[in-house]
Amino acid sequence: MGIADITEDPLGEYEYIDPILMKGGNYIKEGRDSAKSTCLIFSPREEDEVGALARSLKMFEEHSVNLLHIESRSSSRLPNRYEFMVECAPNGNLGAAVENLQKNSSYFKIISRNHKDNRGTVPWFPRRIRDLDKFANQILSYGAELDSDHPGFTDPVYRARRKYFADIAYNYKHGEPLPHVDYTEEEIGTWGHVFRELTKLYPTHACREYNHVFPLLIENCGFREDNIPQLEDVSNFLRDSTGFSLRPVAGLLSSRDFLAGLAFRVFHCTQYIRHSKSPLYTPEPDVCHELMGHVPLFADPAFAQFSQEIGMASLGAPDDYIEKLATCFWFTAEYGLCKQDGQLKAYGAGLLSSFGELQYCLSDKPELRPFEPAKTALQKYPITEYQPVYFVAESFENAKEKMIKYAHTIPRPFGVRYNAYTQSIEILDSKPQIENLVDGIHHEMQILLNALKKL
Repeated sequence: MGIADITEDPLGEYEYIDPILMKGGNYIKEGRDSAKSTCLIFSPREEDEVGALARSLKMFEEHSVNLLHIESRSSSRLPNRYEFMVECAPNGNLGAAVENLQKNSSYFKIISRNHKDNRGTVPWFPRRIRDLDKFANQILSYGAELDSDHPGFTDPVYRARRKYFADIAYNYKHGEPLPHVDYTEEEIGTWGHVFRELTKLYPTHACREYNHVFPLLIENCGFREDNIPQLEDVSNFLRDSTGFSLRPVAGLLSSRDFLAGLAFRVFHCTQYIRHSKSPLYTPEPDVCHELMGHVPLFADPAFAQFSQEIGMASLGAPDDYIEKLATCFWFTAEYGLCKQDGQLKAYGAGLLSSFGELQYCLSDKPELRPFEPAKTALQKYPITEYQPVYFVAESFENAKEKMIKYAHTIPRPFGVRYNAYTQSIEILDSKPQIENLVDGIHHEMQILLNALKKL
C-alpha cells in the first residue's frame, strides 16, 4: 500500500507528497476535534483515472472541507485501478462533497465515527496506536466531576485531587512518559487497607495464573501495602511480559473506544483512588480495581491474547455487536470464573478487586453457566450489586478460541490483523494482502520445522 500525506496551507491548497518518497511516513497534521472525522474510501470512474486525485481534492475545496489524511493503494475490486482513502474534518458542507464524490466514483464507502446506522457505513476505528489520542478524553462519566451519591461528593479535598488526576490524563499523548503521581498518606492508607484484605484471599480464591504473576509484581513494580505502584513501572513490566501497556484515562470510556484500545494491547487505566471513608467500595474503576484486578493477568500470554481478540473483533463492528462484545468482556475479564484442578477460581478483575464479591462468587449463592459467547453476550447484568449469574470458562485458551469463532459472526466487509512491528491495524480485504500474509506464515513454518529437526 502506498501512503501519502496532505498538509493544509492557509489558502486551502494541498501539497501531494509522493508515496514513493515517503515510504514509512504517515504522520498527519490533525485538525480540531479530529475524533469526529469521517473517512471516505473511493475509486474514481475509469474514464476519470488521469488526474482523478486532483479533481477529487477540488470537490472538497469547493465545499470548504478540510482533509486530515490521505492514503492510496491498488484496488482489490477493480483490476489495474487505484483506491483512495481520505479523512475529512467535521467542517464545511461535507454532505455535498460526499454526494458529488459518490457520483463520480466506481466504488464508494463511508467510515464514520458519528454514523446513524450501519447500512453501507463502517464505524470509525483507530488504525495506528497514536489514533487512541483521538478519543482518550471522551469519557462518559466521572473524571473531575462526581455524582451526588459518590462517597467523595461533599469532600472538597477529594474533589480537588480528582480534578488533578483528570487533568494529567487529559493532557497525556501517546509516546510520552506515563504521569508520575505522588500519592498522599491518606490515599496510600486506603490502598493499604484494600491490599491487606485482598491478599488474604488470593491464595485460595484466585486462579493459578494470577497467583503466579502477583509475586512478580511485588518484586518488580512496587506492589506492597505501603506503596501505590506507578503506571510507568507497571506498564514496562507488562510490555516485557506480553506487549501490553497502560495508558492513563480520566474516567469511563465508551465500550467501543475501550475495546479498541485492547486491539493494540493497550489498557486504559485510571490513577485516582476511591474515597477513604469507603475503602472496600467504589462506584467506578479506580487504581485499586485496575492494578489489583486487571493488571496481573495482562502479564499472562493466554489472557493477553484473549483480551486482544475481543478488541480486534470490535474494530468496525456494528453498534449492536459492540454491546455484545462488551457484555462478553464483562462476564470474562471483569467477572469471569474458570475451572482449575476440579475447583472454581476467579480471574475477573471485578472479583479480584472486591473483598466481598470474591468470597460471594465462589459460594453456593450465585448461578453458574458455561461461557458461550453467543449466549453470554445476551445476558443482562447489574452494575451496582453482586452478580446473580457468573459464566465459567474451561480455560483462557478455550475462552480465546470461542471468542475467535464468535468474532467470525460479526458482519463487516473485511478482516483485521494487528502488526506488532508498526503497532497498527491492517485491513485485509484483497487477495494480494492475503497472499503476502500466507507467504509470511509459510516462512514462520519453515523456521519451526527447522527447529523441530534439531531437537
